[in-house]
Amino acid sequence: MAYWLATERTVQEAGVISRFDPRFWTVNFPRPMMAAVTTTAPDGLRVDTVFYSRGDLAGLIWEAEDTHDHPLLRYATARDFRTCQLVFRWRAAGVVALDAVNGPVLTIEGRDASGAARAWYVRLWNYAVGTPADATITLDFGDLDGGFVLPGEADPVWAGDVDRMFVSLVPPGYGAGSAVPLAVPVEAWVELSAIACEGSGAVLAIGDVVVPEHGLSIASGYDDSYHLTPARLLRNALLLGYRGQITHYVGMSHYMRLEANSGGYYVSLAGGVLNIAAAAWHRDFAVKAKALGYDVIWSLSYELFDAYCWGDWKQRAWDGSPALTGWSPPSTLLSPAHGGAMAYLRSVAGAFIGIALAAGLAPKFQVGEPWWWVLPDGRPCLYDAAARAAFGGNPVQIADLASVTSAAERALLDAAGVVLAASTAALVGAVRGVAPGTQTHLLVYLPTVLAGTTPEAKRANVPLGWASPAFDVLQLEDYDFVVAGDVAATARGVAAMQARLGYAVAQTHYLSGFVLRPDQTADWRDIEAAAEAARGRGVAATFVWALPQVVRDGFVHFDQGEDDMDAFDDVLFPIALGKEAEVSPEFSTAIVTSGGGHEARNASWAEARTRYDVGPGVRSEADIAALLGFFRARMGPARGFRLRDPFDASSNGGVPTPFDQRIGTGDGITVRFALTKAYGAALRRITRPVAGSVRVAVGTGETTAFSVVAGGWIDLDSAPAAGVAVSVGFQFDVAVRFAEDRLSVTRATFLAGTATSVPLIEVREDAA
Repeated sequence: MAYWLATERTVQEAGVISRFDPRFWTVNFPRPMMAAVTTTAPDGLRVDTVFYSRGDLAGLIWEAEDTHDHPLLRYATARDFRTCQLVFRWRAAGVVALDAVNGPVLTIEGRDASGAARAWYVRLWNYAVGTPADATITLDFGDLDGGFVLPGEADPVWAGDVDRMFVSLVPPGYGAGSAVPLAVPVEAWVELSAIACEGSGAVLAIGDVVVPEHGLSIASGYDDSYHLTPARLLRNALLLGYRGQITHYVGMSHYMRLEANSGGYYVSLAGGVLNIAAAAWHRDFAVKAKALGYDVIWSLSYELFDAYCWGDWKQRAWDGSPALTGWSPPSTLLSPAHGGAMAYLRSVAGAFIGIALAAGLAPKFQVGEPWWWVLPDGRPCLYDAAARAAFGGNPVQIADLASVTSAAERALLDAAGVVLAASTAALVGAVRGVAPGTQTHLLVYLPTVLAGTTPEAKRANVPLGWASPAFDVLQLEDYDFVVAGDVAATARGVAAMQARLGYAVAQTHYLSGFVLRPDQTADWRDIEAAAEAARGRGVAATFVWALPQVVRDGFVHFDQGEDDMDAFDDVLFPIALGKEAEVSPEFSTAIVTSGGGHEARNASWAEARTRYDVGPGVRSEADIAALLGFFRARMGPARGFRLRDPFDASSNGGVPTPFDQRIGTGDGITVRFALTKAYGAALRRITRPVAGSVRVAVGTGETTAFSVVAGGWIDLDSAPAAGVAVSVGFQFDVAVRFAEDRLSVTRATFLAGTATSVPLIEVREDAA
């Protein structure tokens, strides 16, 4: 597979940055407030924030250790700041001023000279020259004091072992820990400009790896990246080789404006659509993406952070239970039947397309995973008040989507599909009202809408109203299938979507991934394989989902070079070999003999590698001509090919039966099994089965419900039950190449009865 999980930078290219480079600051804050940091110049940054309660506090953060960039692109960890002097211009509005109580403080967290953990609180006004709203601040970390009043309350800072430092930003009337809502939300901003770091520790090494452009695109999500600068996010995408389009999920919990109501905060259009922090971040993201040559597909889903969602907007089950996802804290699903909820989505979509147009981007919009939610016990959420009214006021109860049997139940699901399709059509219409030429995308998550246990779910969640040309592009995602290794389910799902909705392969995109937790990095192998399979199907674009997980796990994709990709020609050696051909299996074994005659043996290879001399099979001048032409076509040893071994080319030495070789045992999930042949306790991986020769048995009976996948794999149409044996029979070829760059054949030696030497050597193939 053409990927790597990098853990650190070793011999890869490195550059330098100034410590406190604006691109690498972050923000953090508690809900419900919002803040974003963007870069305004090579030496400038801006924080936009909105405060909702008296206790809201945002931190503008510099970390000594880079945990937010890809391992190959991180800046070096440097905890000693004592030789650094940081200077910047401070301008702000809407936050407590520099000279006030609770004004901006630089909190430095780390350890003192004795190694004891502690924090220092440096009042920025003590080091400022200018006014409380516009000042130049100079911080010499070798001579810095915490404390409010200096020198009387001086607390000397020892900056030799720092973890992080952050500037605190709070609203007027701040009260630590207070949840009392502000009379009106406070919108504020802070700008740091002319940022300069001087001293012997002013420069940091940073990864400057440039992965060659490859064929994959990247997806990202605002809810995972809101704390980073757009410049930092895009730097990772660019240097990791992702080009073309970015599918950017705008999220479900950070873009919205909020209003206080009954002790909570709920989405609101008061004062605008997007909060000022999210709007500033996305404007910067759009401008910088455009400058780097990216297109952006703006993805908006029907999902919303539950705590911010009005009660009557939520999809609900028959008993009134809200549609809640498994996230913690949970999100909910908006009812496609609720006019207010859908009008809100249309406003949000229009706002993001407006940002794209202002940046000069081609307008592209994705309706992300619109569906009627199904609770874990199978209950569909079709019964919120707006939905009940849309379905005539008294819809039939569906207790479990897995057991839909009546005509009334199927009719309700069809009606739900009509409502869903109408809502997405209205959303597309609203977007095209802002930008008539918008390219529209529909994202369908195959495992949810095509689960085998709920065959009728597609009536509601893949409505025929989505059929081409309702959207320009169909985007498919199926990461549950992928990480389970269920490639057969992927194939069936893709085929079912194309059959139901009528989008050609060239009108589809594929999203491969994702890896939810850092302990699941083994899933990248299947994600890479699924991405390559999608490219092989000819989809218009393949995306890795998603950039935050790519960065976290060190995933690096690279396309193999043309020579590597085409280094094997799937053709058979043209001369039939007789029993006189020479076959020489070999191993690589290191043997150490002690002085007493005892041996220690270490086998370097798990399988034998076979050498052949096929010269004795050359029997005529026609054979010589065929051999020379074949040698030239393979460019000597540069390209591999198939060879039919005259002594070992079958699973049982004769005519294959489906019970020749046991290749696995069912577990109720796995459908893909590798072809192998046993030689006693040793297993040989078979990567080149002969087309049409494979026979398969599941348990005690032969089956034809399978497909043969390139690389020597069997994909069953359904997973065998736990404990059921899977066995196969087959004929096979060996992947070989010419062993030498030169082939010497003369007519004289051939006519004299001297055999020509034509050495071949087996090629190891990655059969993973």
